[in-house]
Amino acid sequence: MTRAAVRAVVGVALFAGIAAAQSAPSVADRRIALPFRVGEELVYKVKFGRIPAGTAHMKVVGVEDIRGHPSFHVVFTVDGGVKWVMEVHDRWDSWIDTVTLASRRHVQDIHDGRYQRHTRYEIFPEEKQYQKNDEAVQPSVALPLDEGSFIYFMRTARVPVGQAREFHQYFMPDRNPVVIRALRRDTVEVPSGRYPAVVVRPTIRTKGLFAEDGEAQIWFSDDAKSYVVQMQTKFAGFSLSLQLAEVH
Repeated sequence: MTRAAVRAVVGVALFAGIAAAQSAPSVADRRIALPFRVGEELVYKVKFGRIPAGTAHMKVVGVEDIRGHPSFHVVFTVDGGVKWVMEVHDRWDSWIDTVTLASRRHVQDIHDGRYQRHTRYEIFPEEKQYQKNDEAVQPSVALPLDEGSFIYFMRTARVPVGQAREFHQYFMPDRNPVVIRALRRDTVEVPSGRYPAVVVRPTIRTKGLFAEDGEAQIWFSDDAKSYVVQMQTKFAGFSLSLQLAEVH
């Protein structure tokens, strides 16, 4: 198994968040109850073809202050890979404004075999700017969202079945737009149970998991929680899947 293939397994959950995002409600219109809570933890089983390739966790750790703004601290981790070929221990942290759900900070700590990388993004929604590590400040977008914040933001709104929409909220402007097509309703069986679901197909301007010529599909539970219960995609000629195993 190549390093690119194993890292694709790791990245599927994060980039699913990008693909599933909806247009952001305005602050004045945010009267809906959020479908997640502090302490919520979702556990996933990841497979490379038919081979188990690790376990993923998504958790809402708490609410923390980021430059004067209360923000949900959410964490996504993946541990696994294939022993003796490529072991993976990766972590993504995001801080999401509790009112607007805009991203204010995003940190990636990657350990894939011998490859290691630590990247920190400070994101400034009011200024429409972001900064990577100590590099120069770059332009961003209104109500910006990173990979981790998209995962939670997507659960607050939906694209109606049979429709397709474009969105321009990924914090790096050159990767927009994201196109979401809500394909159909389905019922899916995963380790945590049986779920009525809405199946969507995302496309994004990237060569990765959700490229415009890809075949990715994501199942969202068709209820108030809108969990990501299953994802399937092809990358570099391989089949990847992620299934919800536990909800806490």
